[in-house]
Amino acid sequence: MNRAFSRKKDKTWMHTPEALSKHFIPYNAKFLGSTEVEQPKGTEVVRDAVRKLKFARHIKKSEGQKIPKVELQISIYGVKILEPKTKEVQHNCQLHRISFCADDKTDKRIFTFICKDSESNKHLCYVFDSEKCAEEITLTIGQAFDLAYRKFLESGGKDVETRKQIAGLQKRIQDLETENMELKNKVQDLENQLRITQVSAPPSSMPTRNGTQPPPVPSRSTEIKRDLFGAEPFDPFNCGAADFPPDIQSKLDEMQEGFKMGLTLEGTVFCLDPLDSRC
Repeated sequence: MNRAFSRKKDKTWMHTPEALSKHFIPYNAKFLGSTEVEQPKGTEVVRDAVRKLKFARHIKKSEGQKIPKVELQISIYGVKILEPKTKEVQHNCQLHRISFCADDKTDKRIFTFICKDSESNKHLCYVFDSEKCAEEITLTIGQAFDLAYRKFLESGGKDVETRKQIAGLQKRIQDLETENMELKNKVQDLENQLRITQVSAPPSSMPTRNGTQPPPVPSRSTEIKRDLFGAEPFDPFNCGAADFPPDIQSKLDEMQEGFKMGLTLEGTVFCLDPLDSRC
């Protein structure tokens, strides 16, 4: 059984960058549904998802239910799945969350993509039936992903890693400040113990055995206001004007991780019959 994907190489993009950046590319399709998968990529992952949803489609068809039609709107902002007549958005899949996209070489109508759900963080495989447009839709999603990643880098995403390193250094400084404070507290405790010892010692007016007074013990300051090393206090959370608020920073980090994972475009054979010679 041939389980390997035939990877698309040297494919030219289907649309102009402006069409995906300023507008969107619409496609009509039938939505077989979505199902949770364990991995964000992989031949067997999508193969099992397609098999499961095709089987469910046959059951619904035998019960007289029709496969719902949807409109796909593909742009650099994601893949929207809408009800064709009302234009109500049923699903909005952001591109940096889409990790895998494939079309069925034995059935030109079937294509799928895997997207990480924004709420549950589960990987969902979406399966569609689009007459003779499966490969074109797959490539359009790939082109949109490529453009979105470039736009992300141009808009400041390339600085995310630098800001992460700075945040790591700030955390290290915070740890050092905490350690420094603990040392200062220990010094304070030692000074308090020394003060108690001085108070409980014999009065200085008592003569020694040779009749002389002992030299006065130099007093030590009990206030430790300054840093032990003379450094000014440091606030690791004092962000500069170029830094992003935490919620936006978190979003940028998420987008960077998604784009870093990449989008795999594949074509394969989805066979339902294991005895089929094409598998």
